[in-house]
Amino acid sequence: MASMTDKGVFLSRSLAYIFAISMLFLILSSSLLFQSSDNSLLPKSIYNIIIVNKIHETDDQIEPESPPFLLSSCNKSSLPSTGSCDQDKALVKVFMYDLPPSFHFGLLGWKNNQNPNQIWPNVSNLSDIPKYPGGLNLQHSIEYWLTLDLLSSVSPHVSRPCTSIRVQNASQSDVIFVPFFSSLSYNRGSKILGTENKNMDKVLQESLVKYLKSREEWKRLGGKDHLIMAHHPNSMLLARKHFGSSMLLLADFGRYLPQIANVDKDVIAPYKHVVRRIDANDSPSFEERRLLVYFQGAIYRKDGGIIRRKLYHLLKDEKDVHFTFGRASSGGIRKASRGMTSSKFCLTIAGDTPSSNRLFDAIASHCVPIIISDDIELPFEDVLDYSKFAIFVHASDAIKKGYLMKLLRRVQRQKWIQMWERLKKVASHFEYQYPSQMGDAVDMIWHAVHRKICSVHDNGVRRRNRYRMSQMFLSS
Repeated sequence: MASMTDKGVFLSRSLAYIFAISMLFLILSSSLLFQSSDNSLLPKSIYNIIIVNKIHETDDQIEPESPPFLLSSCNKSSLPSTGSCDQDKALVKVFMYDLPPSFHFGLLGWKNNQNPNQIWPNVSNLSDIPKYPGGLNLQHSIEYWLTLDLLSSVSPHVSRPCTSIRVQNASQSDVIFVPFFSSLSYNRGSKILGTENKNMDKVLQESLVKYLKSREEWKRLGGKDHLIMAHHPNSMLLARKHFGSSMLLLADFGRYLPQIANVDKDVIAPYKHVVRRIDANDSPSFEERRLLVYFQGAIYRKDGGIIRRKLYHLLKDEKDVHFTFGRASSGGIRKASRGMTSSKFCLTIAGDTPSSNRLFDAIASHCVPIIISDDIELPFEDVLDYSKFAIFVHASDAIKKGYLMKLLRRVQRQKWIQMWERLKKVASHFEYQYPSQMGDAVDMIWHAVHRKICSVHDNGVRRRNRYRMSQMFLSS
């Protein structure tokens, strides 16, 4: 009888050992399968949830200590430069056309009286560099900062990151840069003056198209390797139909046909903030920011901007909410700067286009952005996790009575502080300056151009997961 019992115990233990060993092999084989480069045996949606999303939860932990570099065979790390940048070490080699000053710095009134044939200002001498006009003109000044950066890349007297460098031979370049200040041209030359038949902006666009199509560099690939700046949504209205093959530098895709501009080939660049940037050490705390929500700007807008009007009527009488009409004057900008730095949350709402400068003003003010714009494209979203310093709200949810206020009042102090601390760290990535610095907006744009050249994309994983990641972060 005891013998039968012993045999039963032995059999039970043996089965338990076999089961444990089988489970161990199953776990090991699953792990190897997930890590394998060939994940075709897994449904793509499952693979993305298990592996891809996990990577994207952690891949920006290197910011802002060092810029987010690519992990690919195309990658090279850019280094700070104290003198002339070594062409072999630069991340992006850029050939830039020597367009006449009328296309760029001449629009700022610059000319060299001593040498009328000089095309570019002496960027080693700050007093020789013309200033860009302030106010709202400044928000689309990306073309100015990038051109200055390329000119300074070959100056032994300017210290800057060795991310991009200007080369003299187009055949040695990764991209061909077109230095047309298209946003400034629109802002300053879109009106017909006197007895003219065409405005200055149209004349320049027509001349640019004619110039480019006559160049061997353009004919070689039909402009596919050209980088063209059109950050203002109304810039290049006449010429853009000719640039569908080129890489465009834009604020968003709101006024472009998909065959002209799309996320696969083009780069989204941040606006330059117009409010005063707050130093991280001087940023008002949770308790010092007495307002809960801030918005000041145009309320009655076209297209998708109708949501501003709806939100205005929902929020204008709420406690701790500042939601009013504001003008883009110098006084209005100063008022907005004070308002944003005294608020915990700042609304970024779709207007005439999906994007607006208000997002970058909020970042500069360390005011947690509430992004209500379903079609917005965000700069550097493939390397920056916006859900850690901004909250995404679907437009259809935002206009439900009580929804937005309930959501924001539910955000705990500690969670807001986490986002505030993150804002203080990422703000430098959206800062335009001359000379450029490691990880600033100019440097980040060149890295983004490099990623497009190398065709390294995240296939929009982070963009598709914006709202889910926002909810996960707030509830964690």
